Amino acid sequence: MIINQATLAAVFQSFQTIYNQAFQGVPSEWNRIAMRVPSMTSEEIYAWLNAFAKMREWVGDRVLKDLSASDFAIKNKDWEDTISVDRNQIEDDKIGLLTPILQMMGQSAKEQPDEVVFGALVAGFNSLCYDGQYFFDTDHPVGDGTVSNYAAGAGVAWYLMDTTRAIKPIVFQDRRALEFVSMTAPTDANVFMQKKYIYGVDCRNNAGFGLWQLCYASKLELTATNYATARAAMMDFKNDMGKPLGVRPNLLVTTSANEGKARSVVMMQKDAAGADNPWYNTAEVFIPRFLAAA
Repeated sequence: MIINQATLAAVFQSFQTIYNQAFQGVPSEWNRIAMRVPSMTSEEIYAWLNAFAKMREWVGDRVLKDLSASDFAIKNKDWEDTISVDRNQIEDDKIGLLTPILQMMGQSAKEQPDEVVFGALVAGFNSLCYDGQYFFDTDHPVGDGTVSNYAAGAGVAWYLMDTTRAIKPIVFQDRRALEFVSMTAPTDANVFMQKKYIYGVDCRNNAGFGLWQLCYASKLELTATNYATARAAMMDFKNDMGKPLGVRPNLLVTTSANEGKARSVVMMQKDAAGADNPWYNTAEVFIPRFLAAA
């Protein structure tokens, strides 16, 4: 193959097509538990997270929710995946050998939001959310008291969530979308000095915490009793004025280590004794690929 501007453009188009096809073939999972928030700067401040929207009877003056009371912020991060291709491979028309790595790049790029979102979920045990407490904690301040969305234990973590609302438990903050790029100009240092063509993909984003009220974590054994306790706790969550938030968990999230237990709790019509299972079909079981054990 004679290398010139036209052939390099054709190679780039071919590589991009392979990458895009692999990218499109991977299903996303992050949007099951997270909401996408577009970002316009290096970080975004989520001052409004402390104001859980709730209608009230209008008696006297309006009650104002201070949307600037929190300084909780999510900072964007840069992400990349890059390969170098020896000029001889293109000159000798062996670019077909690069198909697998380009497909892997596409798959990895599609999975990147999954990794950051489920990484944020696991970080909730030791990272602060908007109220200054760990996202999963036993003493979130509410009104004159505290509320727990965490049951400590020695087991593998499982999570009960309400994902039916506009706001989700996790925020996926998207600053700049994925872009497939290259450095192939003869004057680029990598080409001139090393006869290497560089192809890569990059983006800017990050994930952080939404509303802790929409997620309950437990490290107790995943049993019907502990599930019932977590479900009841979530459905009893109230706002600062003592009004029910109307939380109704619909998603049971855990790792493969707990999958059998999760299915037994909410997917079996009968329990082990043959009696009706009161928790049958009260939540969907979700085993994310990138959820690490915690």
